[in-house]
Amino acid sequence: MSISTPIYLDHAATTPVCPQAAQAALKVMMEGFGNPSSLYSLGKDAARRLTADRDVIAGALGCLSEELIFTSCGTEGDNWAIQAAMELNRKKGNHIVTTAIEHSAVLEPMKRLKKEGFEVTFLKPDAEGNIAPEVVKAAIRPDTILVSMMLVNNEVGTILPVRAAADAIKAANSPALLHTDAVQGFLKVPFSPKELGADLVTVCAHKLRGPKGIGALYVKKDLVSKIKPLLLGGGQEKGLRPGTEATAQAAAFAAAVNAWGPDFTEAIRSVKDYAADVLSAIPGVTLISRGDAPHILAISLPDFSGQSVVEALGSQGICVSSGSACHRGKPSHVFEAMPLPPKVKYGAVRVSFGPESTEEEVDRLAELVRHICEKKTLLF
Repeated sequence: MSISTPIYLDHAATTPVCPQAAQAALKVMMEGFGNPSSLYSLGKDAARRLTADRDVIAGALGCLSEELIFTSCGTEGDNWAIQAAMELNRKKGNHIVTTAIEHSAVLEPMKRLKKEGFEVTFLKPDAEGNIAPEVVKAAIRPDTILVSMMLVNNEVGTILPVRAAADAIKAANSPALLHTDAVQGFLKVPFSPKELGADLVTVCAHKLRGPKGIGALYVKKDLVSKIKPLLLGGGQEKGLRPGTEATAQAAAFAAAVNAWGPDFTEAIRSVKDYAADVLSAIPGVTLISRGDAPHILAISLPDFSGQSVVEALGSQGICVSSGSACHRGKPSHVFEAMPLPPKVKYGAVRVSFGPESTEEEVDRLAELVRHICEKKTLLF
């Protein structure tokens, strides 16, 4: 039952770089390699290209170009947003609200803040990974100084109520700043920072067919002059993000954004829905969540560990994820936070799709999953 060509169904982890992004990066590296801070023509050309690329990404995000600061990745953006918000609001309260299903780039800074004496509320999801707006509203208080809530969960694909958080902050007369990790949502779920009511928004390139090593942090216009940089050094990015700008990566990021077709989202959703129907019909498979986002589906094979299923499928050229670091076979923190039977958590597998995904690939995945469930073995 082996196959020669790998089938990649782990687009929530990273995506293949599209030709347009690769070509844009190569062109800048080979021809437009000047330092944007240099005053001669090669440097000025690089600065103009960087501005144009920033304009493209800001336009897609629905913000002003001056509100978009380039970073190295989503993790840097999340860490910076949290630290900047805390420094701005440190004297206004001691309470923070986040969720128990955030990416580690948010959870780890929250754990540190908790150790430093801040009160952190971790909102729990329901059995499908949803967090109700009423739960968010009840958690936000007048002494809440930061709310950090992801837009799309990276393991179950649910869309979290970020707009409800913004409304609750206002209703509570709270000074809280609102940060959202929109890494999984950018270009896949329609939104803008203004529509969300967010002050800080994290995005990155490699989840949408751009390269690794480049991301961006949206900073609301009235905060740009107030926040402090995460790093210290030169005056790049308005003095907020020092270090010579990654011009090739920025060019590739913008090219990937431009190459994202208007019909991609529905095409991806169609394949995901097909997969949900086909996989959930297999005896021995539990559908954990269809997810609201178009590209992420969570299932479970409760008779096996998710890690072992991922490894078995990988041996046959199918690339999926357990959605977990799988330390000693434990479920990820996302599935652990969900009120699911232990065996369902243990057997959780994430399947995620991109524009290149096909129903034929899903059929091959289903064939192998059916073999595992029917034969009660991970051997092929």
